[in-house]
Amino acid sequence: MDWLINLFTQTDSVAHIVVLYSIVIAAGIALGRIKVCGISLGVTFVLFAGIVAGHIGFTGTPQVLNYVQDFGLILFVYCIGLQVGPGFFESFAKGGITQNVLAMSIVGLNIIVMLALYFILFYDPAVRGGDNVWNLSMMTGVLCGAITNTPGLGAASEAVATIYKGAAELPQIASGYACAYPLGVVGIIGATITLRYICRISMQKEEEQIAAEMNENPHAKPHRMTLRAENKALAGRTILQIRDFLGRNFVCSRLLHKGHVSIPNRDSVIELGDQLYVTCAEDDWEAISAFIGPVDHVEWEEQDVPMVSKSVLVTQPSINGKTFGQMHFGSVHGVNVTRIQRGGMNLFADRNLRIQIGDKLVCVGPEDAVSRVATMLGNEVKRLDHPNLGALFIGIVVGIVFGMMPIAIPGVPTPVKLGLAGGPLIIAILIGRFGYKAHLVSYTTTSANLMLREFGLVLFLASVGIKAGATFWDTVTEGDGLTYVWAGFLITVVPIIIVGMVARLRYKLNYFTLMGLIAGATTDPPALAYASQVANNDAPAVGYSTVYPLCMFLRILTAQLIILLLYSVV
Repeated sequence: MDWLINLFTQTDSVAHIVVLYSIVIAAGIALGRIKVCGISLGVTFVLFAGIVAGHIGFTGTPQVLNYVQDFGLILFVYCIGLQVGPGFFESFAKGGITQNVLAMSIVGLNIIVMLALYFILFYDPAVRGGDNVWNLSMMTGVLCGAITNTPGLGAASEAVATIYKGAAELPQIASGYACAYPLGVVGIIGATITLRYICRISMQKEEEQIAAEMNENPHAKPHRMTLRAENKALAGRTILQIRDFLGRNFVCSRLLHKGHVSIPNRDSVIELGDQLYVTCAEDDWEAISAFIGPVDHVEWEEQDVPMVSKSVLVTQPSINGKTFGQMHFGSVHGVNVTRIQRGGMNLFADRNLRIQIGDKLVCVGPEDAVSRVATMLGNEVKRLDHPNLGALFIGIVVGIVFGMMPIAIPGVPTPVKLGLAGGPLIIAILIGRFGYKAHLVSYTTTSANLMLREFGLVLFLASVGIKAGATFWDTVTEGDGLTYVWAGFLITVVPIIIVGMVARLRYKLNYFTLMGLIAGATTDPPALAYASQVANNDAPAVGYSTVYPLCMFLRILTAQLIILLLYSVV
């Protein structure tokens, strides 16, 4: 049985490393599915499984653990950047600025509370460096655990490795993270519930408010109608001229002229008596009808040209990044694109909007014309089943180069680097948004992105857990473990209560939207899951998606900047 004993004890063998990570990850995922009061730690339980493995001596060589940890971190952070990149800059659009400012306030207050507790509990002004830097590193781990942000832990771990480069022993900030994490999950949800009672919120009234806001925003609703052109001023005018004169957006997908149906484009000429099938915003239809003519009724399916409406999937790489105006769907191909489905959202087919791989275009026109457009756009689902690994690793290379670039800051003796977390994150965001300009197809299906992201995450969590396992029990029982627990709880709860009250009392933010905002600001999926269960609408998901991209970026960046910028001061 020596071969079996060696498999579990020879830390320098490949088989041992594979078995180690497989057991830790499988056990962590299985235990993470256990729910207590409807709340589970999810994949983060891999960290605790790794701590147990490290504590009993089931470990690997430091070089291998460091390599797997860094590779997992890069893969995880880069896939997050690709996910949030397309919506990162749009999150600052009208209606999202206030919510992002509130979410940034939570991020800032988390840091302020952490630093206040650090200077009160651990800072010794008589000492320069040494224990002060060590404790600052540990409290940064507590901060990441308190707001349940694992990518921040990765960034902070890398910053610690930079400062202690060549040292025999590093601060095991994963221990601080693990101490604060469980109460972090509970604290976020608990603070959200506390806000409900502090502000005396009625759930029924919040639901009624959401419904009223939806009804009061008719511009978000599409309205379809058939109009008969009876305005003499329209005779001989093109659809583009009519649209410009009205100053209101509408799409004319079918035109009935003298018994013949055609697919109009912006240069199509309208004559008196023509019948137009128009799609516009709910609050624009009366003005458009008053100008063009009265609402009429036409059985379009019974006309002489068979018309079809079909969703076409963009899979052709050569189309990526082109605007709708460049494609000439109406004028050249005789097909109207009425809307675009992207990432679960319906977008208006504006001529300046750029097409991306993975978009679904709703095309209306003669069946043969729609089929030609579908062939041109690709419409091959199987092509999207294969992730673009070439573009993925090109982006990772650029991200690492960017992350290793030293940035000199006045007053800081050592140049700051974005590192293996910050560099790939920023590059992934930029590629996700502007990759088409470099002809990079960064699209991956949701399942592929999630698979790569979770794979990187479990490798990272298992590595930091195994490395922290040897000292974790001593940290909890003999060190500052209990201090980390209650300090982390304050870091979690205090900012949420303060900003939540401001958002509610000052900005009158709907409670369901506020719940999503808090979950997004803390990048905490369990909090979003709880909010979605409580609400009977999509408001929490909207609030979460509005602030999540910016907050994830800030959490990762600030976690390492706290250490890199303050270590020379403390």
